[in-house]
Amino acid sequence: MSLVQRLDAHSSLKALGGFAFGAVLLFAVAPAMLSDFRLGLLAKFLCFAIVAVGIGLAWGRGGMLTLGQGVFFGIGAYIMGMHLQMADAAKRHEDVPEFMTISGINELPSYWQPFASAPVAIIGILVLPAAMAAVLGFGVFKRRVKGAYFAILSQALAAALAILLIGQQSIGGFTGLSDFKSFFGFRLSDPVNRRMLFFIAAATLLIVMAIARQLMHSRYGELLVAVRDQEERVRFLGYDPANIKIVAYVVAAFFAGIAGALFTPIVGIISPADIGVVPSIAFLIGVAIGGRTTLLGPALGAIGVAWAQTSFSEEFPSGWTYLQGALFIVVVGFLPAGLAGFGPLAKQLLERVRPAKSANQALPVTPASEAIVASVLSTGAPADEDKVEAR
Repeated sequence: MSLVQRLDAHSSLKALGGFAFGAVLLFAVAPAMLSDFRLGLLAKFLCFAIVAVGIGLAWGRGGMLTLGQGVFFGIGAYIMGMHLQMADAAKRHEDVPEFMTISGINELPSYWQPFASAPVAIIGILVLPAAMAAVLGFGVFKRRVKGAYFAILSQALAAALAILLIGQQSIGGFTGLSDFKSFFGFRLSDPVNRRMLFFIAAATLLIVMAIARQLMHSRYGELLVAVRDQEERVRFLGYDPANIKIVAYVVAAFFAGIAGALFTPIVGIISPADIGVVPSIAFLIGVAIGGRTTLLGPALGAIGVAWAQTSFSEEFPSGWTYLQGALFIVVVGFLPAGLAGFGPLAKQLLERVRPAKSANQALPVTPASEAIVASVLSTGAPADEDKVEAR
C-alpha cells in the first residue's frame, strides 16, 4: 500500500469515526438529555446547519458569497407548507385551507393543486430549488459575474421573493402559512412524532455532510478550490469555471430546499420573515463564525449562533443584533478561518515556541562564555571577548 493510499484510508477512518460520534450525540445523548421543547429547538437549529453545509461548499470552497440562500430555503419550506395545508383541508373535507376561507378565497389556486400529492410535493422540494439555482447560476457565472456583484444579486433575489410573498394573500401574505395539524399522516401534536421529526432532521444533516465531504475530497473538490484561487489558470487548463461553480451553487440550493421543507413542520410556521435578506445573512454569519473552509465548522457555527440568539435574545432582546454583528466583525477581521481555525492556530503557536525553547537549551557553554558571565557578575559590564580569549 502506497503512502497516499494509507493517508486516504486514515482520513476515511477518521471521518467514519467522526460521523459515528455525531450519530451517538444526535440519536442517543440529545434525546436523553434534552426536554421535548429543547429537542424541538435543536431540530430547528439542525435545519439551519443543513443550509450552512451547502454555504460552506459554495462559499468556503468555491468563493461564492451566497447572500440569497433564503430563496431556496423558502421554496422548499413553502412547498411543504402548501402540501400540509391541503392535507389538513382534505381531512376536514374542505376544498381550500382554512386561512383561504377566512381571506375570502373559495377556489384553490392552480399552482397549489400539484402539491396536493405527497410524491409531487417531495419531487418539487428536491427539484425546484436546484433548478432555479441552475438557471440563475448559468445566467450569472457564464457571464463571469463574481465577487460583490454576485453577492448583491443573490441578496436582491431574496428581498424580491420576500416582497412578492407578502403581497400574495393566496399563499398567506405577511403572516405566511401556519397551524399545521399533521405531517404525512402523523399528528404533529403527538410528542412521539415531534421526536421523529428531530431524528429525520439529524439523519438528513449527517447525510448532507457525507455528500459534502465526498465532493470536497473528490476531483471536483480540487477543481472547485482551484477555481476559487486561480480561476484564469483553471480556464487555461481547459476547464470551464462556470460549470464548476454552477454545480456547487446547485448543490447548496438543493441542501437549502431540503432544510426549508423540514423547517416547516418542525417550527409550525413559514413566513416571508423566515426567507428574506436577514435570515440569509444570518445563515452566512453562522458559517463564517464556525469556519467556512471546513466540513464541520459551518454546521457547528450555524447551531451555535442560532442557540446564542435564542438564549441571549430572551435576556437582551435589543442587544443581540449588535452582539451578533460585533462577533461577525471580530471573526472576519481577526479569525478568517472561524472558530475551526483555533486548532491550527494553536498548533502553529506551539511549533514556534518549541524551537525557541530548544534553541535556548542547546546553546553551548564555552570557557569564553563562562568568563563573560563572570565579568558581568563582578563588574556589571560585559567583558571584551578578545581579551577573554587572550586570557
